[in-house]
Order: sequence, then C-alpha cells, then structure tokens
Amino acid sequence: MLSATIESGLGDYGIGEKIRKLRLKRSMGLVELGKHTGLSAALLSKIERGRLFPTLPTLLRIALVFSVGLDFFFAGTREKPLIAIVRKSDRVRLPDQAGARAPAYRFESLDFPATERRFSSYYAEFLPVTPDRLRPHVHTGVEFIYVVTGQLSVHVDDVEHVLATGDSIYFDANQPHAYRRSGGRACGAVVVTAG
Repeated sequence: MLSATIESGLGDYGIGEKIRKLRLKRSMGLVELGKHTGLSAALLSKIERGRLFPTLPTLLRIALVFSVGLDFFFAGTREKPLIAIVRKSDRVRLPDQAGARAPAYRFESLDFPATERRFSSYYAEFLPVTPDRLRPHVHTGVEFIYVVTGQLSVHVDDVEHVLATGDSIYFDANQPHAYRRSGGRACGAVVVTAG
C-alpha cells in the first residue's frame, strides 16, 4: 500500500491519463492494448483510471506499443524545442521477431530518444527469405519505405511490389504486409510508420 504522499506525487504525473490519450489517439481498445502488452484489460483500466500505478517494466511494455520512451510519462511541459540525435553507434539492431531462427529483417530505431513522436522511423536490413516463409503482419496507421540499397519485395494484401534502389512505397498498414529481399545483394531501407 502506498502512502498518501507517494500516491499524490505519482498522481501528479497523470500516467494513466497519458496512457489513455495515447490509446484513444490510435483508436485502440483496452483488449487490443492488452494483446500487445500481455496485460489484462482490467489491469490496464485500473492504471488508466489512476487506481493503480504501473511498475516500470509494465510501463515500458505500454510505452513500446506507442513508440514512446519512459520519459514521456514523467516529463513536464517542454520549454525547449524537441531535438533528439541518435548516433549510429548507439542504435540497437533487433530481429523482426525475438528469438526467430530465420528473421526476414533486422531493424534499428532511428528516433527512439524523441518523446511525443508523431511517427517512428527505422533502418531495416532485409535478409533472404523464401516466399513461403513470409510472416505477414498488420498494425494501425500507414507505412512508408524508401529503399536505400538492393531490391526489396513488399507484399501488401497478397500482392507483391518489387522495389529497386531509390524506389519508395506508401501503404495502409492495416492490410497484411510482409517484406523479403529479392535479388542477390544486400538490401537496406528506411521505414517510417505513423498511426
């Protein structure tokens, strides 16, 4: 049980209300947020209503769904313009699915320290995958891909679009989509998602 002083101090941050605003901005229900975070809708409801304060690991799970950092929930009103620099050496390379034996791509966030992002940007390195091993996925919003090097096949709603270096594609990410490197050489692209 938290003391009144601690409850009051945590309440000043309005964490639950910030989560609720992020969720509604994405037109996402509590059940859907629960699927993305592994948390129950009842627990999320208590957090949003300020009846329960999340632990940092729980808050981080929620933050990752909305592509915000933990500081988003604790920062006050910004007094200076938002500037976030990500050095190449600081980026972390992750596979498309944790623990995947044959990932289709690896990606690095290009804007992770920026709070209040209106979009998320990544550099992706696409790996050779046979068409039968594609894993289509969906997410809210839209997606933009600019091919920096190589040739990329983007499958959107079972239609394959082949992009060469310098080509780009913009599509509704609510449609099932997947990617695979086509051609023999390395393939990399800048991927921007907004939702």
